[in-house]
Amino acid sequence: MSDIYFDNLHLHHIYDGLEEDLCTGETIFVSGASGRIEVLTSCPDCYRGELPIVITCHPHPLHGGTMKNKVVHILAETFANMGLMSVTFNFRGVGRSQGRYDQGRGESEDLIAVCHYFQRRYPRTPLWLAGFSFGAYIVLKSYHQVGAKRLLLVAPPVTLFDFNTLPEIDVPWMVIQGGKDEVIEPIKVAEWVKQQPERPTLRWMSDADHFFHGRLNRVRDSLLKYWRPEAVENC
Repeated sequence: MSDIYFDNLHLHHIYDGLEEDLCTGETIFVSGASGRIEVLTSCPDCYRGELPIVITCHPHPLHGGTMKNKVVHILAETFANMGLMSVTFNFRGVGRSQGRYDQGRGESEDLIAVCHYFQRRYPRTPLWLAGFSFGAYIVLKSYHQVGAKRLLLVAPPVTLFDFNTLPEIDVPWMVIQGGKDEVIEPIKVAEWVKQQPERPTLRWMSDADHFFHGRLNRVRDSLLKYWRPEAVENC
């Protein structure tokens, strides 16, 4: 059974993995190393348990990043529209997630905890990971530990974090990068991509900035074109 508590008169659940339906769109809390992690799940009526679960990571907690970020929102919404279970969550210290920022170490623990929760609940379901900016760094830092089968990196911050220490990418992956990114040097992202033994699908949006202002529909269209599983073509 799940524990129940009230927060500002809203009912929430701390799930223990025994619930029958997690496609409710309500906020849930799962246990992490620093306490509760705030998680939101959504999926369409056509979702089937053998189809992938996609967990999307938000940008930097100290620079306003939350699971409500507009890039994260369009990614999560598009995944759900593809017929997949779409999961977003707040890193420690953000929103109603407990704890405080931990330089990427604790945030990796948060992602792993959320992944393990859904893997226990759906042990035969493939796991895909997506991340925007700082979230892309956390995805790469963590994906080997959870056995993710596919990765999406949006504006990976290769000039802000040491990507050279991250594991070699050995699963199918995709990068979406804006050519007018004012936070991360676009040319450095292109150079990093070219250095990878396993090349990704690269969607280069020459007129897009870091937050893809006015270009979110193109982000969505790229996912629909390159990431929609054949099994849910008509979802």
